Amino acid sequence: MPWVYILFSKKSNKYYVGSTTDINNRVRHHQGGHTPSTKRLGSVSLIFRQEYPTLNEARKVEKRLKKLKRRDYLEKIIKDGCIKMKI
Repeated sequence: MPWVYILFSKKSNKYYVGSTTDINNRVRHHQGGHTPSTKRLGSVSLIFRQEYPTLNEARKVEKRLKKLKRRDYLEKIIKDGCIKMKI
């Protein structure tokens, strides 16, 4: 199933939003430094994930979250435990 996920880097104190159909493999890639977009963040931890019916929906939510560029919104999602966003 497709997922939208949020990673956090303690070293850089930054979040990263992504989407995938294989959450475990994708997180391993990020943690292993094999993903250029998160390699500079150092060690990252998976702190949130939400499942979607289709990859297309997950990608749309990912794109909207990245476009917002709002740390407070990401922190609210993490605290609430869900993304409340209409596609």
